[in-house]
Amino acid sequence: MRLSQMLFVTLRDDPADAEIPSHKLLLRAGYIRRIGSGIYAYLPLMWRVLQKVSQIVREEMNATGAQECLLPQLQPADLWKESGRWDTYTKAEGIMFSLIDRREQQLGLGPTHEEVITAIARDMIRSYRQLPLHLYQIQTKFRDEIRPRFGLMRGREFIMKDGYSFHVDEASLKETYQDMYKAYSNMLRRSGLAFRAVEADSGAIGGSGSTEFMVLAEAGEDEVLFTEDGKYAANVEKAVSLPINAESSRFTTYEKRDTPGSETIEKVCQFLNCSPTQVVKNVLYQTVYDNGMTVLVLVSIRGDQEVNEVKLQNELTKLASNYGAKTIISLNVPNVEAQQTWTIKSLPLGYIAPDIADEYINNGKQIHPQFVRLVDQTAVDLKNFVTGANETGYHVVGANWSEQFQVPDNVVDIRKARLGDRAIHNPEQTLQSARGIEVGHIFQLGTKYSLAMGATYTSEQGEEKPLFMGCFGVGVSRLAQSAVEQSYDKDGIIWPVAIAPYHAIVTIPNINDAQQVEIAQKLYTELNQAGIETLLDDRDERAGVKFKDADLIGIPYRIVTGRAIANGKVEVVERATRKSQEIAIDEVTTTLKQWIKAAIEQ
Repeated sequence: MRLSQMLFVTLRDDPADAEIPSHKLLLRAGYIRRIGSGIYAYLPLMWRVLQKVSQIVREEMNATGAQECLLPQLQPADLWKESGRWDTYTKAEGIMFSLIDRREQQLGLGPTHEEVITAIARDMIRSYRQLPLHLYQIQTKFRDEIRPRFGLMRGREFIMKDGYSFHVDEASLKETYQDMYKAYSNMLRRSGLAFRAVEADSGAIGGSGSTEFMVLAEAGEDEVLFTEDGKYAANVEKAVSLPINAESSRFTTYEKRDTPGSETIEKVCQFLNCSPTQVVKNVLYQTVYDNGMTVLVLVSIRGDQEVNEVKLQNELTKLASNYGAKTIISLNVPNVEAQQTWTIKSLPLGYIAPDIADEYINNGKQIHPQFVRLVDQTAVDLKNFVTGANETGYHVVGANWSEQFQVPDNVVDIRKARLGDRAIHNPEQTLQSARGIEVGHIFQLGTKYSLAMGATYTSEQGEEKPLFMGCFGVGVSRLAQSAVEQSYDKDGIIWPVAIAPYHAIVTIPNINDAQQVEIAQKLYTELNQAGIETLLDDRDERAGVKFKDADLIGIPYRIVTGRAIANGKVEVVERATRKSQEIAIDEVTTTLKQWIKAAIEQ
């Protein structure tokens, strides 16, 4: 392609609404164009990148025996109501675009396709002989993000590969899960990306085990905790660890102490001259379930630890059926205004004890009359601890479980693992931290959807059994942008060779020099005929402008038909290293073929 004939416009300055480097560079280099909030046009250069990523994904999926299909983006609400996720996606998480058609039927634009594929399996799978079955698609998805940002990283419309597998049992599902683990690792390796596979929370998708594939980058929204021995890695939402040991308490007898102005852990520790590891802090949460029921939750945890709200939400979701509900609409620490909707009298905030009385709760129709009490293991292990006295300005010291306070029935892991914690598999290993961009996620769904939607098969013994199911997603457009976030410099993008829009760009410094033009056109033709995807910068621009644009758009190799042609050579510059060398004109094609092959295969 000749740049003079291409839709090619670059910007010298960063767009005002772009926050991270990859977003800025894709806009400046003319890869994408913002159409609306979270909505982007993929321009010709970007579309070539996306096609290359899609092809790598497609090849790896096909190699596992998966079959490509295309599912409808417009989905009936009834399917989502069958699975119980309609309210989760339209109300709780609120990420589904929903609409009503002219027949007054509710529909949604697909953020994912578990319901659609399960309906197909329910209608078409009859016998164990048809299993296992794995279908996938590559198409546009829609999510109504609260705050679209970072370009293609968190848009409202994006390209995704999603696959769904069906099995006779869990053992078969695990085999496909391992196949996908390998396939996803291959996809990212072939795309030239540094990544890490980590344990993850399943979120609204559900199921048991899940693994995220994180492209390592400083601008990543996710924190990854891992050990140097390579035996543990997890998203911080899922991570488990051993905290530092608690200090021995300096208090040996139980008593109530006057602690005015000590409503925070830091202040009470200063006042009592104690360690936060000796304190049981009690954090109040308010959760609203999908049937409108408000439940007040008291979490007791060691004073130096933080509550992991993803883990907390998972624990509270397990309790939903106790309140006639299926899922959670909201979970937060209630402010004073929110508390006034359910409290009979003011709470002693900052001084709450694990046994605060249920009588603080107004006995309303949609308000559960008792606190749900959860305690983290870090708090259960404490002896002679400090905690609130349920009276403003007072704490108790030297307290013990089963003496002054009853251990809550729900002892759970709801603490946030963090950098420096000891690893569970080997306490001599400490957790390290890195930032990552989630580009892939694989799930073992089990029978969650098949039981909800009645998708069964007939076993070899003639029994009707629910299908076991797996779900596997890759963000194609997100992966493409994450490659830029991982590899760029002050001058622009540095694409991995495997997914660069073109392998090479031939630059003519002076289009009025007939010899430069002739040699450039000759090389341009030869390179493309040899399978080396090549651009020709034949624009009537200064050489400096052309060199800057070549760096900005990140083409791996730049060939310059400048002064060296007098010696039968051209200058070849490698974008990633900036190494420059002069190569004989008749050796350029052979040399580049070798370099490209080595770069793609490494």
